[in-house]
Amino acid sequence: MLDSLRYWLTEMHADGFRFDLAPTLARQEGGYSKVSAFLDMCSQDPVVCQAKLVAEPWDVGQMDSYDLGRFPPLWREWNGKYRDTMRDFWRSHPVGIGEFANRFTGSSDLYGTVGRRPTASVNLITVHDGFTLRDLVSYDDKHNEANGEDNRDGTSDNNSWNCGTEGPTSDPGILALRARQSRAMLATLLLSFGVPMLLGGDELGRTQQGNNNAYCQDNEITWLDWASADKELLDFTRRLIAFRRAHPVFRRRRFLAGAEASELQWFTPAGTPMDSGDWADPNARTLVIYLDGSDDPDRAEDATPLLDDDFLVLVNSWWEPLPFTLPPTRPGAEWHAEIDSYDPAAPAGAGKRHAGDRVTVSPRSVAVMRATPLPRLWVHEDEASAPHG
Repeated sequence: MLDSLRYWLTEMHADGFRFDLAPTLARQEGGYSKVSAFLDMCSQDPVVCQAKLVAEPWDVGQMDSYDLGRFPPLWREWNGKYRDTMRDFWRSHPVGIGEFANRFTGSSDLYGTVGRRPTASVNLITVHDGFTLRDLVSYDDKHNEANGEDNRDGTSDNNSWNCGTEGPTSDPGILALRARQSRAMLATLLLSFGVPMLLGGDELGRTQQGNNNAYCQDNEITWLDWASADKELLDFTRRLIAFRRAHPVFRRRRFLAGAEASELQWFTPAGTPMDSGDWADPNARTLVIYLDGSDDPDRAEDATPLLDDDFLVLVNSWWEPLPFTLPPTRPGAEWHAEIDSYDPAAPAGAGKRHAGDRVTVSPRSVAVMRATPLPRLWVHEDEASAPHG
């Protein structure tokens, strides 16, 4: 296996590998072991250890068959808990606001306790196994009859919601709701800490007609119909990707310390800090996340601080619009609308709001607001210790 990996890296110039059912490669004495011979050899091989190594942490044929969070630091993992949480959250199932917050900020419960980084989490909403994003908001049940197995193949547990009608419809209200649900999940994915993984075609609104196990189909079910691309969804996805690339505060390479850290703070829609009762509320489906872009930022390779603006992420998974009171953050902060998943055509930079002002967040949507802090002087550690004349 190592010979094959080295060949693909040195001769074929692959950047890395995603290992299907990766725990099967790391069985030691019958079960998965993070110190197995294969994982140990990958970490010691001077070529392979430089590649991107991504594990699908599901196993097959084992009692304890899901090893999410149990791979060594060199590896990144498909985060199925992220997928299930975000699917349920946006269909208004009671997953818990703390569970949403944990997944949004990199799943520290899975990776932080063993010294790994948020980038160990490969966040996903959909992938090649299962529904596409369009089908996730269009079908309650799988429709795999075309596969020839009487619809017995493929998982029946999809955490999906058809928004009122199963499959295709011309109802403008249902179509608009499906579009909003798709944008809310895409916005969540591309704002979350970790590595976002987008299924090819989701940005175009691709459907597999409710087939969630379409590996055996080489026809219109699985082909990408470029001519019928959802242009509005494509434009919104491009905007999200450009936004993420432009703002390092959403690409933190370390876990923030939660409520005790000024770089990351949590507020209720009333603008008050979240307390234990708020976190424990089983009916909570709203949250405000404050990210300070200039407090203890990450560093670039040349040690330059990756300074950024400040952001508020306003999350509302209720089916009604709700008023949010902007919380007190940096003194004098002036907030401008940046992204609204409910209204993708809303221009960035609109409005001028301050702490205490009320903002209506539309149903089942994510809104992002930005404030530019005053210039701040950063001194490199070597410069700080040097004598000054």
